[in-house]
Amino acid sequence: MARTMGFTPPPPSATAATGTEGGRRALALLRQWPGEHRVAVGLSGGVDSSLAAALLQEAQWSITGVTLWLMKGRGTCCSDGLVDAAGVCEQLGAPHHILDAREAFQQDVVQVLVEGYGQGITPLPCSRCNRHVKVALLLNWAEREMGISHLATGHYARLRRHPDSGRMELLRGRDRQKDQSYFLYDLPQEQLQHLVFPLGELQKAETRVEAQRHGLRTAAKPESQDLCLVEHHGSMGAFLETHLPPRPGKIVLPDGTVVGSHGGVQHFTIGQRRGLGVAWHEPLHVVRLDGAMNQVVVAPRREAMGTDCAVAAINWVSIPPAVAPMAVQVQVRYRSKPVTARLIPTGAAEAKLVFETPQFFITPGQAAVFYAEDLLLGGGLIQPEMD
Repeated sequence: MARTMGFTPPPPSATAATGTEGGRRALALLRQWPGEHRVAVGLSGGVDSSLAAALLQEAQWSITGVTLWLMKGRGTCCSDGLVDAAGVCEQLGAPHHILDAREAFQQDVVQVLVEGYGQGITPLPCSRCNRHVKVALLLNWAEREMGISHLATGHYARLRRHPDSGRMELLRGRDRQKDQSYFLYDLPQEQLQHLVFPLGELQKAETRVEAQRHGLRTAAKPESQDLCLVEHHGSMGAFLETHLPPRPGKIVLPDGTVVGSHGGVQHFTIGQRRGLGVAWHEPLHVVRLDGAMNQVVVAPRREAMGTDCAVAAINWVSIPPAVAPMAVQVQVRYRSKPVTARLIPTGAAEAKLVFETPQFFITPGQAAVFYAEDLLLGGGLIQPEMD
């Protein structure tokens, strides 16, 4: 296989001498990868995706960089990101393409996000964007335009194929603090079969070291926001102000007692304590957002704990759909710690979660993702409580 010009991967002996432990593991796995070693690399312009491309090339893969144009304006996924992604490809001597995905991003992510906030839920745009925009568009483009059947990204997650069923299993990244499997729970098997996650074996600190070893222009680039919309607009509040008009309403206790007023339920989230503008004899937290009544319901923390929740739109990833109750580890937010719960199937893609201990911050619209240790079993969207 001919190497692309502009970058000569070091020989395995040099790699073993100078690379990090995680980098050596990643290279070994990439070199052993079965099948064709041609891949499209989704480049955001950040250090993670940049290193994913460099490691693939060092492992003798033929890479083609492609960047999605999601929005106009500042932000790593927009103007700055496009420039850095192109610059990295120039460094590596690899071709680079820009795919205009603004319309799809607007319809499948922004519009859904705005509608959700307006209804009083807190949507999780990243998982939806990964499935319906980023992975879907990049895979389709790579196959259609380049005849390439694999896509690599800079996510901190791991994949393995079950030896008997052939099913792709999704696992946490080695770096538990950086692990991004939570945002990938909604990817179907049809997409997972074609994905490569070169950084799954690395710690974040190793990524910086490896990027410096490759001399990448993004090696010292600051970490981006988890949510590109926040980085693009400056804050989620600023984003919402451009899409939803003010809608004044009441802040009430669970019994209906009015304790304050608000400018729109979209500016609140479950568990919030600061910024309520309510004077009370004890701290109050947001426990429910009622979009229909345009009310923000608040209560003391002891009344904000939940013992169970309903989950819908479940995507079963590493195992077939559950048909019987099972014990799982659950994350109800990206930064939350996994907790033990009993999952009780209530439909083909629906279930009830009963937590071993009461939980705070159970937020409709966010994902509840089920694990067995590092193995991601599946996940779905937390549903609003029914009155």
